Amino acid sequence: MALKCDLQYGRGDVGYKLTRVGVRGVRKPVLVSREGIDGTLNNALNCSIDIFVDLPAEQKGSHMSRNVEVLNEVVEESVKSPITSLEDMAADICRRLLVHHEYAKTADVHISAEYFRSSKTPLGKDTFEMFTLMAGGHIERDGPITKMIGVKATGMTACPCAQQTVTEMLEYSGDMPVMSHNQRNVCTLEVTMPENISVEADELIDIVQDSFSSPTYELLKRPDEGQVVINAHRNTKFVEDVVRGVLERFVERYSDLPDDVAVDVISNSEESIHKHDAFAERVATLGELRAENA
Repeated sequence: MALKCDLQYGRGDVGYKLTRVGVRGVRKPVLVSREGIDGTLNNALNCSIDIFVDLPAEQKGSHMSRNVEVLNEVVEESVKSPITSLEDMAADICRRLLVHHEYAKTADVHISAEYFRSSKTPLGKDTFEMFTLMAGGHIERDGPITKMIGVKATGMTACPCAQQTVTEMLEYSGDMPVMSHNQRNVCTLEVTMPENISVEADELIDIVQDSFSSPTYELLKRPDEGQVVINAHRNTKFVEDVVRGVLERFVERYSDLPDDVAVDVISNSEESIHKHDAFAERVATLGELRAENA
């Protein structure tokens, strides 16, 4: 039986435009195949996907089922032909959303996924560690698409201030680093860029990992555990140092990217001797970062 009317196309009780309307937390498996640091990578990722369009003031509701229909199309296609990256998938969904939502002027997509990759402990034992991948896309009708690739990693920082204080209190002058208090540091790096530019997520993970006092590991036997502690206390970091370390490494690694590529780096240290966290962030374009270090 045909419906007499489509309520979404009616006029709402109050005429305000809405910036984003859609669905959040849609879970889908996505197969990604791309050239990584160690060759071709094939990953089946369990993704959580948010999909939005804007809604004009004169329209009561958005056709949210169309968002899921577009997503299903892309996921089914990825089974037959794996996508090259989550950020390219996000950009593709954005483009299709404006076809299905003829009333919308913008579309936004955000994707997050658990990502496992092989690693080695400080003493060379094989391990498998988890990270979070983030991707996104944004489009304006008759305008360009921007996409985002991001990573989240958990590491360790050791406080340089406390270490200096303890060293002075003990009047210590030996070669081994003295004690300090530690933090679990969660650092995210997001890169927003034009659609024709690509950045490898594994390289972003390496940049973040190298900016901690030490990486952390799911399983450590005693010799490796001790080595992690020694390494961290030989490489003390403030929460600010982590952000600046990521920025420095990113600028050095991607000297070929254009100035309008933007980065957002967040470092959050979960304190061990305080009841609060320490936080630092920088949002900037590559052009701004290059100018600061010119």
